[in-house]
Amino acid sequence: MNIKTSKVNGSLVICLNGELDESVADFTRKSIDKAILSERFDKVIFDMKGLSFMDSTGIGVLLGRYKLIKKLGGAAMITGSNKQIDRVLTMSGIYTIMGKIS
Repeated sequence: MNIKTSKVNGSLVICLNGELDESVADFTRKSIDKAILSERFDKVIFDMKGLSFMDSTGIGVLLGRYKLIKKLGGAAMITGSNKQIDRVLTMSGIYTIMGKIS
């Protein structure tokens, strides 16, 4: 898992590259939390373009980060998911919680 962050128009963009499963969940959680807590952001955007695989553990990682972002008063969005990742996210219902940017 490779995680890159950037600031775009006051939003934190988190680019996930690789596979998001149990083997990298702890590393991913810690890395994303560090970025989220580094400063205040109104919006956090999870860019999934580079994500090739995600299972239910990945959904849990995203939901936990969503809760942290909401607690801090921000919003979370998802963008760039391929068909496989989009199907997992849709089936989980996460788009009803976090917005989707097409």
